[in-house]
Amino acid sequence: MAEDERGVGSEKTADDVVLIRVRGSLDGWSGSGDLSAALTGAVADGGVRTVVDLSGVTFADSAALHSLLEGLREHVKAGVPLVLAGPLHSGVRRLFEVTGTAGAFRFADDVDSALQC
Repeated sequence: MAEDERGVGSEKTADDVVLIRVRGSLDGWSGSGDLSAALTGAVADGGVRTVVDLSGVTFADSAALHSLLEGLREHVKAGVPLVLAGPLHSGVRRLFEVTGTAGAFRFADDVDSALQC
């Protein structure tokens, strides 16, 4: 996915990690449905870990959070670690803090760190 694109893209690394890159707004009107589909696909793909790169997300709302929580539930059920990679924009970080859901997720400072944890 190019740097200026909006949307959700997914790839599997040579180490069998599913990397989902999200760019732009992640809300009920754009991106959340695609993220849900990518998270479900990651579990079905049989990767050893899923990394969601949120560094390019400029806005996220409760629909985005719902997609991530449902994806986390699917990953836990399948025994596949899910890692959210930053750095997070302040509004995205605040979504996790205000809702009290930050503790539910595993976070990494960046994609490289998330791929190694």
